[in-house]
Amino acid sequence: MSYQENELPPVERATFERHLAACPPCQAYLDSYDKTVQLAKKSGADEPAPPEVPESLIAAILAARLPRE
Repeated sequence: MSYQENELPPVERATFERHLAACPPCQAYLDSYDKTVQLAKKSGADEPAPPEVPESLIAAILAARLPRE
């Protein structure tokens, strides 16, 4: 995600791009990742949940999305 959002430091980005250029499985993964992000955006995933969705379910989903420390 950091690569896609241009948040990698220049040295890490260059290293990643060298690897990506030589690794078809990673190229396929990145392509799949890009398509997944686009589909999620089209699905309206950023819209608020309907009122009938339990608050506890929303909290659990949001907690699962947080990076683990």
